[in-house]
Amino acid sequence: MSDTESSADAHEHHHDHHEGPGYATPAEMRTESTREKTAFVMAPRVGMDVDGPDFVGVVDVDPDSPTYSELVDTVEMPNRGDELHHFGWNACSSSCHAEGLARDHLVVPGQRSSRIHVLDAEDPRDPTIEKVIEPEAVFEYDLSAPHTVHCVPEGKVIISMLGNADGELPGGFLQLDQTDFSIDGRWEADRGEMEMNYDYWYQPRHGVMVSSEWAAPETYYPGFDLADVESGKYGDSIHIWDWESREHVQTLEFGEAGRIPLEVRMSHNPEETQGYVGAALTSNVIRFYEDADGVWDWDVVIDEEARDHPDWEMPVPPLITDLLLSLDDQYLFFSNWLHGDVRMYDVSDSANPRLVDRVWAGGNFGDRQTVGGKDVRGAPQMLQLSRDGRRLYWTTSLFSSWDDQFYPELGEEGSLMLKADVYPEEGRMELDEEFVVDFGEAPGGPARAHEIRWPGGDCTSDVWQ
Repeated sequence: MSDTESSADAHEHHHDHHEGPGYATPAEMRTESTREKTAFVMAPRVGMDVDGPDFVGVVDVDPDSPTYSELVDTVEMPNRGDELHHFGWNACSSSCHAEGLARDHLVVPGQRSSRIHVLDAEDPRDPTIEKVIEPEAVFEYDLSAPHTVHCVPEGKVIISMLGNADGELPGGFLQLDQTDFSIDGRWEADRGEMEMNYDYWYQPRHGVMVSSEWAAPETYYPGFDLADVESGKYGDSIHIWDWESREHVQTLEFGEAGRIPLEVRMSHNPEETQGYVGAALTSNVIRFYEDADGVWDWDVVIDEEARDHPDWEMPVPPLITDLLLSLDDQYLFFSNWLHGDVRMYDVSDSANPRLVDRVWAGGNFGDRQTVGGKDVRGAPQMLQLSRDGRRLYWTTSLFSSWDDQFYPELGEEGSLMLKADVYPEEGRMELDEEFVVDFGEAPGGPARAHEIRWPGGDCTSDVWQ
């Protein structure tokens, strides 16, 4: 690829009225950005037979390229055992009017190690490690197990942290400075009732942040045990925060209606004060919203059923593990990791989602167990949608110890990255049988592909003011 093409991929669009990174509105990102050509993919090797470090993979997603659907580069971490999981940008559309910022660095935490890597990704085909924050520096703030990375206004980066320095509760939030990626300290001023932590989203125009719950690292690291749910060691709530004061203001407790609420997605429209969270174990989607009195409330808007399976002693829950909203807030997509399908809902009426299509690939119930001649190891898990809403990509690994329980072949042979073409005008999807990236064939040995990011931003990392 030429230097011109590479530069265009890294800095996909620029407007004279922008002083900083990103796009002024979600509509601008959706309609005026160019097609994705490169994907960054987290690729942990924790728990694999191969004794190698995790890496950030660079995947060619340009159909006009001779290396289309191939892993074209890997950036190996300097240590083993990090378990790269989720990652994010140093700056995004929330700072599109902030002069002097650029979306050119990836913040890449290790979930198990609490080590935080900073990658210079100005050239998306040749990212390099620029800085490593060692775990001891994180532990000084009595935090561990970094998860969600969001770039926020004024050149800051906030990372949700799932445990304290000992891997126990409570978790919290770590703030970095964007200029040199030094640790500013903890973000929250008062965590209130929040003990468990996981994902978060924020709406700066309305001064609100919403966070979700998984469990203490010491609980989920070894693998899933249903007894831990019964003893209250897994989450069932989301938390509302005051963005300006950084104080916890309300807890929405779902109880039996929402066990293990994971990914949080608020509307991209900054005028809205509503969003969705997927409760993994109870396999339902919960809509949360601010009412006319400024109090937050919730409703279950999608509820899925467990299914009997001859190899299971109990009905198999779908296990909703990831979800996202298209940039126009019209479609909600989510993955059922144990069943094996990706669902597409029309949420134009946000309180009444309507199922419009689904795609099967792998899992315990799908009849499509091979794609492009490859056996589908695992099932749809982490999702990423193209900015124009016409291509949905996913990977098939969840977390090393959980993979080994439910899909042991992932630990032996690695996972896949797959794709479906989306037709938003028709409300349907179609699996692309030609697009398969096999991380089992990665240089240095198999890996588990996880979260996906685009150069130029995406619908799961960008927030608007």
